Amino acid sequence: MSRRAGRAKKAAPDVRAARPTVTVCRGCCCGTTATVPYLDHEAQLTDLRTQLAGVATVRRTDCLDACERANVVVVQPSAEGRKAGGRPVWLGQVNDPGAAADITAWVDQGGPGLADPPDILDLYTFSPSRRVRHELDD
Repeated sequence: MSRRAGRAKKAAPDVRAARPTVTVCRGCCCGTTATVPYLDHEAQLTDLRTQLAGVATVRRTDCLDACERANVVVVQPSAEGRKAGGRPVWLGQVNDPGAAADITAWVDQGGPGLADPPDILDLYTFSPSRRVRHELDD
């Protein structure tokens, strides 16, 4: 047995952890024309992915259980942002291009913990229940 064989292999760094993560709810209420009829939901998701390519991981998820606030977007900090005190920011009623653009600009500057969000995002920010927050972490 060689000396190297007994050593544990170092895990490759998780590229996603190095960047913020933007989670876009597209479950039972978010992302449907039944709830928000005037928004092109797929275009919103595509725009976020395009604008944040290489800057953040943008993922689509099923219901985040905050249906009364459709469309819901959660911005999670990068590893560096978390070390600086950043925590996930929940945004509801993200139903217009201006809100998505404000989110994109903020995340492009570093997101939670590294950059202050535009003041307008205070209108969208909410705190979900502890149970709902826990489900996102799973």
